Amino acid sequence: MKSNIAIAQDAKKRPILEIADELGLPGDAVEPYGRFKAKVSHRLLPALKDRPTGKLILVTAITPTPAGEGKTTVTVGLSQALRRLGKQAIVALREPSMGPVFAMKGGAAGGGYSQILPMEDINLHFTGDIHAVTSAHNLLAALIDNHIYHWNHLKIDPRRILWRRVVDINDRALRNVILGLGGALQGIPRETWFDITAASEIMAILCLSESMKELKERLARILVGYTYQVEPVRVGDLGCHGAIAVLLKDALDPNLVQTLEGGPALVHGGPFGNIAHGCNSVLATKMALKLGEYAVTEAGFGFDLGGEKFLDIKCPYSGLKPDGIVLVVTVRALKMHGGVSLTHLKVQNPDAVRRGLPNLERHLESVRKFKIPCIVAVNRFAFDTKAELEVILRRCEELGFEAAVADVFALGGQGGIEVAERLLKMMANQPSEYRPLYEWKESVRRKIFLIASEIYGAKKVEYTDRALTHLKWIEKLGLNELPICMAKTQKSLSDDPTLLGRPEGFTITVREIRISAGAGFLVPVTGDVLTMPGLPRQPAADSIDIDARGKIKGLF
Repeated sequence: MKSNIAIAQDAKKRPILEIADELGLPGDAVEPYGRFKAKVSHRLLPALKDRPTGKLILVTAITPTPAGEGKTTVTVGLSQALRRLGKQAIVALREPSMGPVFAMKGGAAGGGYSQILPMEDINLHFTGDIHAVTSAHNLLAALIDNHIYHWNHLKIDPRRILWRRVVDINDRALRNVILGLGGALQGIPRETWFDITAASEIMAILCLSESMKELKERLARILVGYTYQVEPVRVGDLGCHGAIAVLLKDALDPNLVQTLEGGPALVHGGPFGNIAHGCNSVLATKMALKLGEYAVTEAGFGFDLGGEKFLDIKCPYSGLKPDGIVLVVTVRALKMHGGVSLTHLKVQNPDAVRRGLPNLERHLESVRKFKIPCIVAVNRFAFDTKAELEVILRRCEELGFEAAVADVFALGGQGGIEVAERLLKMMANQPSEYRPLYEWKESVRRKIFLIASEIYGAKKVEYTDRALTHLKWIEKLGLNELPICMAKTQKSLSDDPTLLGRPEGFTITVREIRISAGAGFLVPVTGDVLTMPGLPRQPAADSIDIDARGKIKGLF
């Protein structure tokens, strides 16, 4: 089989304006970025309010291996399968971050014959949204330091600045830095840190805002630090939220592209699921629901991360109510949870699959808590055997869950027909009774414990002295009723990446709690999770190249 990039480069793409016309988009709402991608004005959404609202399908997954389990591939493949069944399906995805693209993944636009196009553009600079977020974030950082340097009438304490800088590349050397060296004219020396752009609060704000008005209001609420008298300082106090919003003017508009089979795809926003809320924009999801019969979207990493945050943060803020969940599982992930090393996952081992099943069972138990119908999609890899697949299908049947093999990587939409048909039947017969895991009005500790115990399976939650201090500040600021956005390793249900399978009786340690007042959530940082990833020993960048004709190779 050809490589992902070869498949993408050989694909015959439809002109993007043709897809826009098919969706019934007015010409003044579409801004082409070349022939195969376009911006759709965010102002279109209110104009669609009288259209019927489609059904919302969330694609999530079990705890993945480091290489990923093809969740985006299944999401795209499912939308293609629904279209093959005559349904108006639109896929709504996040934008890839260049950090993972050049680090571990090499790309994040699906794979095989279930990709979104133009794949190279989407995986690289795309329409500039992530660069806009980076610039907006760092503009605020510069304005804070400039305010202190010139007059500091707000009396901001340089030792209590909370706002970090960001960059969209994995760079461990930037995790801890010192600014302002070189004398009095270079600013005030202080320690600070860099995060990856996907972890920026401005990225979260972009993804949760439905209008420029809301965007500016959320930006104004960002907590940037404290005064010498330990009073909070927000962006609105600096008066620069308008300038920041200017840099996000185009980034607020969702991006229209296409699947490999020519179906519409809305790609917008890119927060990670392990250190942010892991969902694409509310705007893109709501547009997809108004423009099609079915909107198929995903949430980052496993259900314990992006899935839970989709249901406890994105949905309550936006009023979205999922009609069905697709839980992606792979033979290789279960083998790893069953004790097989990463280098031996291609060797047939039904017993290891069986030993890994408790991880799947934990996620299915968690899904049940939200009262949404769920089907298991077994994403097939070429080296999977019939015996291994049968282990999963049989166990799902025993647990009372629909399950089917998705062969969308090799076959595109055709390989997702069985999943799509079963999903449609299930949603028709089992109406969603969606409810969040917790009430926002509950205490911060209670909300954290509910996520840790009910979703992760933890026995207790412990707090460092630093985290306990943060809890006091949250109470003082009156932010107790914000939802929780856990920062946790994606490699385990626990906060210890070495605990695979279904760990029991473990303790979650919260080492700090960051306040994202503009986005509207609290971020408990657990274990050793980092908000600035590093590059692996052999990054994907080592294999990426471009020839004299401008043809890219090695990209996924």
